[in-house]
Amino acid sequence: MDRRHPPLSPACRTLPQYVRHWAGTTPDRRALTFVDFPAPASRGVHRTLTWRRLDARVRAIAARLAAQAEPGARVAVLCPQGTEYVTGFLAALTAGLVAVPLYPPGLPGHGDRLSGVLADARPAAVVTTSRVANEVRDLVGGSGTPIVCADEVPDDEADSRPPVDVDADALAYLQYTSGSTRIPAGVEITHANVVANAGQALAAYGADTGPVTCVGWLPLYHDMGLVLSVAAPVVRGALSVLMDPAAFLNEPVRWLRLLGTHPGTIGAAPNFAYDYCAGAVTAEQKADLRLDGVTALINGSEPVRPGSIDRFQAAFADRGLPVAAHCPSYGLAEATVFVSAARPGQPLGRFALDRDALAAGKALSARPADPRAVLLAGCGTPAGQRVRIADPVSRAVLPEGEVGEVWVQGPNVGRGYWNRREESERVFGATLTGGADAPDGRWLRTGDLGAVLDGQLIVTGRLKDLVIVDGRNHYPQDLEATAQDAHPAVRRDRLAAFAVPGGAGEQVVLVAEHVRAASLASLDVPAVVRAVRGAVSARHGLRLAEVVLVPPGAVARTSSGKVSRTLTRARYLEGAYGREGDAGVGSAPGGTPGSPAHVTSRAVG
Repeated sequence: MDRRHPPLSPACRTLPQYVRHWAGTTPDRRALTFVDFPAPASRGVHRTLTWRRLDARVRAIAARLAAQAEPGARVAVLCPQGTEYVTGFLAALTAGLVAVPLYPPGLPGHGDRLSGVLADARPAAVVTTSRVANEVRDLVGGSGTPIVCADEVPDDEADSRPPVDVDADALAYLQYTSGSTRIPAGVEITHANVVANAGQALAAYGADTGPVTCVGWLPLYHDMGLVLSVAAPVVRGALSVLMDPAAFLNEPVRWLRLLGTHPGTIGAAPNFAYDYCAGAVTAEQKADLRLDGVTALINGSEPVRPGSIDRFQAAFADRGLPVAAHCPSYGLAEATVFVSAARPGQPLGRFALDRDALAAGKALSARPADPRAVLLAGCGTPAGQRVRIADPVSRAVLPEGEVGEVWVQGPNVGRGYWNRREESERVFGATLTGGADAPDGRWLRTGDLGAVLDGQLIVTGRLKDLVIVDGRNHYPQDLEATAQDAHPAVRRDRLAAFAVPGGAGEQVVLVAEHVRAASLASLDVPAVVRAVRGAVSARHGLRLAEVVLVPPGAVARTSSGKVSRTLTRARYLEGAYGREGDAGVGSAPGGTPGSPAHVTSRAVG
């Protein structure tokens, strides 16, 4: 098959137009491959759609959906990860409907969120698959919402209705936020927004000119998974290779093999996934890996830790992984997803910052060997957008080296939140004050804290998560990083630090999962607590009011897999993790009933 990459099509303004373009100009090229792993030892079963076949499937499902809902109505996408998810999503857009990318019922711990989002979006139809149709029918109940099973729609329905000529400024889909700091809200993303952001990402990662293959396991209901595995390949006419997130978690080497078997691959994952690969892939599994064809590895976690990148690089350098393939990035659903990125081929931007200065709002350099230094990776430069650091109170633009709120302006910024006018105006309609470096127009207030150093954006944390004790600012992810390094029994990236009301102001609580290889009965819990408290005290000058050790799965997470400090805090205040002095047997959220669920220890004055 011809591997030469087709030229871009500048005339297209929506994803459906791009699908039709590639189906007409390169009909037999591979567009989408879903790799299923039916058995633990399986190397994968590949199911591939060419651009011609993708177009036919999209138009057929679009015709069926158009018969069920009027243009502009919402369609919930409740498909499992796979080709039907992609065709169902694109079909909704092709029919002039508004897609709501979600997930089928049964995702552990997220049933309430799914019901809440459906109640907010009020879809006129649902697209799913026959495999989960019964569960979807139970979910929608007696609402009478039509259900379309994408895998049951025959190709010949593609000619039953002509495609809708959708305006680029019309609403394409609602991207519901993951809810790490609040109740999920639907971000209104237009056709122009998603095409613009796909183009920005392609340019940032060097995929707008040369051959590229997008290889992903991130869920398609998540903003980065949707843009990287659907929108960007459709705009570029590139092959998208997909796998299920569960298949990655079961055998992370599967993702690496796919990255190594296609030309010019681009992949994305959060910090924990890179650490997981480095620790879980065996020497035997590494033996047949070839990673010299990887173009870019995107890390879009909240503050990107250089240590995760270093461990991954050290683990796979002898497999040919280019050291300059790592691209720490920053983005959020309100900007479709991608905002700023380090470019492939450039050295990793490493920043050692003085912790005390950072707490006071200054990004001052420190010695990397200083145990009190905060080590962060730079997220490069804006991807075809304007980014400013603003004082969150005065809204004045801050100079380089000062920490403030990250503000964004660009063609990829969404219209606002669905059915939330006041919040939309506050978040999407902000204006900067004073100075020549305060461009006019509406700006997106991201709620993220960051600074610019050496021309690079550095993200330091979330404004709402900031812990303020005795007038000092503490970033919770910084406290968590110290805690997880303090004792091997603490499970990495599965802990939450947050503030709660205390007798003389706010005090800080840490809820941490223990590693899967241990149980509370086998652990010296007081020693774990002492190690955590001592490390936090020495490094941050902060006394933890309480350390709560819980079973794996007990710390609340968002639908995208991030730890939800807000929900964990709420569970703690409700008593779900136990109270002071209660170290008995119980059941923690996400834990196993009847297993040791919590051990608490309060700091002594």
